[in-house]
Amino acid sequence: MAGPADARARGAAVEAAAEAWLVERGLTRVARNQHAKGGELDLVMQDGATLVFVEVKHRRDCRHGHPLESVTPTKQRRLIRAAHFYLQRNRLSCPCRFDVVAVTGQPPHLEFHWVRAAFEAF
Repeated sequence: MAGPADARARGAAVEAAAEAWLVERGLTRVARNQHAKGGELDLVMQDGATLVFVEVKHRRDCRHGHPLESVTPTKQRRLIRAAHFYLQRNRLSCPCRFDVVAVTGQPPHLEFHWVRAAFEAF
């Protein structure tokens, strides 16, 4: 049975793979694993002039639902609060959006499903 350290390592590997996949598609890394009041931002990326807060969700398979289903309204509110805190802490005022990258499979055989502007902050 895998322990918490294994789960963290697997999560970090999936986030790194998602980041690389997004970079291949034209986004630029700004930050990773930004802790903020009430939540954590998995990836902060730049898409042109837009700052993109990316939530990465992983499941080995979809037997218990697709990873996108785990980005509930409660999770969305936490991400929005964390993003507001990030913007204030870094004194940023720019266009922003929230994307979700759903990842299925196990490294190195991962499949990515990218939902741009998955939800609105306002």
